Parts: sequence; structure tokens; C-alpha cells
Amino acid sequence: MGTGEDDDVTTAEPGGEDQQTREAGEGGGVVASLVGKAKGFVAEKIAQIPKPEASLERVSFKSISREGVALHSHVDVSNPYSYRIPICELTYTFKSDGKVIASGTMPDPGWIGASGTTKLELPVNVPYDFVMSLMKDLSGDWDIDYVLEVGITIDLPVIGTFTIPVSTEGEMKLPTFRDLF
Repeated sequence: MGTGEDDDVTTAEPGGEDQQTREAGEGGGVVASLVGKAKGFVAEKIAQIPKPEASLERVSFKSISREGVALHSHVDVSNPYSYRIPICELTYTFKSDGKVIASGTMPDPGWIGASGTTKLELPVNVPYDFVMSLMKDLSGDWDIDYVLEVGITIDLPVIGTFTIPVSTEGEMKLPTFRDLF
């Protein structure tokens, strides 16, 4: 007061709050409430948008080579849209008895066709060292219990990139020497 400069002076009201603080709190609360409602509305609308779905076939024996055993499965991906959708990548993990036997990524496996179902072949290569450890654990029936987990990452306009998780489990009969020759 004694300096002669213009000081910003706020007057306290009987509740201990000054008028500027109260107005800022009310405005922030209204804006925050509107933003929260808008986020909830958008999230609800996005949740109602139809999204591609996938299913996974059982794993089967394909071939044997010097590198190991080749298994395969098919992933069926359905597209509810009238335009094709790019698949960014396909990731997989093949497990038996709780142990990861093989895992990998297929970058850019192609497109999901418009308004239909696309079948993707998923090759799973099991190295010989894992095959030998599996054979030690096998019973006399040459069956292995397995779990195959697959993630299909796609890019949808507006929604963005997301992953469709699918898995299958079952029992696979390994080929005997008679089956191979």
C-alpha cells in the first residue's frame, strides 16, 4: 500500500475463500465433468462398434526336417466391414506342460478380406532339442497336451491398433516312424 504500485487485491469472503478461487474451482469442476462425460460417451460408442473376430483351429503335425518339427494351425478372422483391414502382425506362443516350446512373430501377414472370413496359416516350428525333451515326458500313447496362444494385431480406422487374442488347447498325437515312412 505504501509503494504506490497497483497491487492485485482480493477480498476474502465470509467462508475463507476468495472470489477468484471459488470461480476457478467451479469452472474446473464443470469442465472436468463435461470432459469425463464426453470420454464416457466416446468409449461407449467405440465399444458398440463391431470389431473383427477370430477363431483358431487345432494344431496338427505338418512335416519333419533337419531343423525340427513343423506344426501348423489355421486362424480364421472375420471382418464385419465392407473394406479390407491390414493385419500388422501375428504373434504366437506354443506351450506344453506349462513350458514355452516355440514362439514367434509373423510381421505383416496380409489383409483381412472385406465382409468375410480370411484363413491364415500359422506355421509353428519346434526345434529338435524341445522335441527330445517332449519325448522324454511322453507316455506310451505319444500324445502331448498343448496350448497355442495367438495375438492378431490389426489397424482399424478411428479405433487404432488393437490385438485380438485367441487360444486353443488340446492333445496332439505325434507321428511314429511308421507314419513318417
